[in-house]
Amino acid sequence: MSEFRIDQIKSQDATRGPDVAGITTFTGTSGIVMPSGDTAYRGGRGRGLFGSGATPGETNVIDVITIATTGNSIEFGNDNLVRQEGYAAVSSSTRGLFAGGLVTPSPGNDTSNIAYVTIPSTGNALDFGDLITAQQRNVGLSDNTRGISAGGGDPLVTSTIEFVTIASTGNASVFGDLTRARYGSGACASPTRGLVAGGATSPGNTNAIDYITIQTTGNGIEFGDLTEDPNHLAGCSNSTRGLFGGGQNPTDIDVISYVTIASLGNAQDFGDLSGAKDYLGACASATRGVWAGGQNPTKLDEIEYVTISTLGDVTDFGNLTVARRFCQGLSDVHGGLG
Repeated sequence: MSEFRIDQIKSQDATRGPDVAGITTFTGTSGIVMPSGDTAYRGGRGRGLFGSGATPGETNVIDVITIATTGNSIEFGNDNLVRQEGYAAVSSSTRGLFAGGLVTPSPGNDTSNIAYVTIPSTGNALDFGDLITAQQRNVGLSDNTRGISAGGGDPLVTSTIEFVTIASTGNASVFGDLTRARYGSGACASPTRGLVAGGATSPGNTNAIDYITIQTTGNGIEFGDLTEDPNHLAGCSNSTRGLFGGGQNPTDIDVISYVTIASLGNAQDFGDLSGAKDYLGACASATRGVWAGGQNPTKLDEIEYVTISTLGDVTDFGNLTVARRFCQGLSDVHGGLG
């Protein structure tokens, strides 16, 4: 069999190598596979986004950071609504979704709206669809295809779990129910499991952690308990460890706890945030967990991070463009993506 040596091929005028065009994939003995498709949709750039919230007025700004670096966030764009008092934030490696929230500063104005952004780009959010029920203080988690909204309340506390297919647009569908109605929980995911931890049960709080299998439907199952029983905490994860930080009961706490997502059991102490705070947002990469914003009771612009595989307190990362609470976080490299 003849040997085909590409290093001996030249262009027609012999001034350069070959021009290869019209091929979407390439394979060879070197094992190289050339990527295909628009580079804006390949994902995995290590970006974290923090959404809109209360300043104590209101802002619909979306901030973006590069998780592997440190420094201040920059403006990504604007949400299509000003979402306050908590909402679900979920993401694939290319798309981020914001679902629900309180859209005016008074009870009874919860929204069912879901909006989306393309994470590798910048720009304003676009309409995606609607949750089954208008909701605030719900919490979000996802793998690379499904986004989950769980719980919520004020005034009516719910146990409902809903899901959407992130790559499409459209309304949410029924997934199941948590083990108990709650709002202001923390959440995170591996590629197979989603965890919902803590929250307010009205009256009182719970330290219970539920888990679901993301690609099925059904009710939550008991996983274990947090070290504290806070509401309005924030969760993030890589594919193996889930971290939960901050919250209140009734005063703010600075505790970060962790679990191993593939197992069952109670959370253990990880370290501390820079101070006691609640209503913050979080996102993660395979190596770092990042928390931003919140209040104590002043609205905060702080961004801080930990190395997920170790134990210890946070390190300063930078600052948000606008100090705010309820700036829910998402990323294109979180634990639910593998």
